[in-house]
Amino acid sequence: MTELVFFTNQVIISGLVLGCIYALGAVGITLIFGILRFAHFAHSELMTGGAFIAFLLASAFAAWGITTPIPTGFVVLPIAMVITAILSLGIDKGFYAPLRKRGAKPVTLLIASIGVTLMVQGLIRLFFGAGSYSFFETETKDVFRIDLSALGSTRPLVITEPQVFMIVVTFVSVLALHFFLTRSRLGKAMRAMADNADLAQVSGINTALVVRVTWIVAGALACMAGTMLALDVTLKPDLAFNIIIPIFAAAIVGGLGQAYGAIAGGLLIGFAESLAVFNWTMVLRPLNGVLPDWLQLPATLALVPTEYKLTVAFVILVVVLLVRPTGIFKGASS
Repeated sequence: MTELVFFTNQVIISGLVLGCIYALGAVGITLIFGILRFAHFAHSELMTGGAFIAFLLASAFAAWGITTPIPTGFVVLPIAMVITAILSLGIDKGFYAPLRKRGAKPVTLLIASIGVTLMVQGLIRLFFGAGSYSFFETETKDVFRIDLSALGSTRPLVITEPQVFMIVVTFVSVLALHFFLTRSRLGKAMRAMADNADLAQVSGINTALVVRVTWIVAGALACMAGTMLALDVTLKPDLAFNIIIPIFAAAIVGGLGQAYGAIAGGLLIGFAESLAVFNWTMVLRPLNGVLPDWLQLPATLALVPTEYKLTVAFVILVVVLLVRPTGIFKGASS
């Protein structure tokens, strides 16, 4: 039982938390690709920028002496999402919309997004420096340790308060996104435009409005993903830049242009990375009693070292591109 609890702490909880962040980031990327047909590499900076906006709001709450029963980062999250959504609209209007009017190809928009990435990251470093920040400088991060000794385990089940809220908020957001895409007129218009933009325009759909709504949804979800990542680890200027490849891998694995595929891909990549770096000796060590001396398990038995965790996303991405280029949910060909 102790080994199972250790596995749950290190793989299931860790993989679920990581998968939630990847999923929310991948949904924004796949929505933008489905509507505008280009890979938005600056999405990572929307995540980081949104997290810094939430941090500023949380710091303002602390300066004003406002205390909340839950982590302040989650309290200010809706405000930060609105601000980030407005910023994402501004980025589109300032950089991408003029290029689209000139008939720029997707590769041109891709290169422009890389430039936006460097610009936004430079601005963040200019105003905040290169140091790290924490949402819990003025409040404590509660850690829940669930005693399972009655079940024969010597280890407690460990999960932090931000991780609990992260899982709940992600579930609620995914549910809200599902109803938005399937029940609302705008959501149906987005799906129609993702399937065939020309036909959607001929059918009378306001494509300009759909593009604006896409940026609003993508920006809000990026802020949510970035803030939750910062609440789980630490906030720094390259917070999401280092995980943009796994997020893109999640979007491609799920199927580019497919929101549900992005969610599935994010969870798949998250659990795969956690499984790959897990020390399997901790679970399999009871086998040492029956294995011969020359076949004893080493002290550390992981598929890849922790520092190479990002290679897992690359491997899964390459396999999917070779076996099923359209992804699990048959999105646009990668």
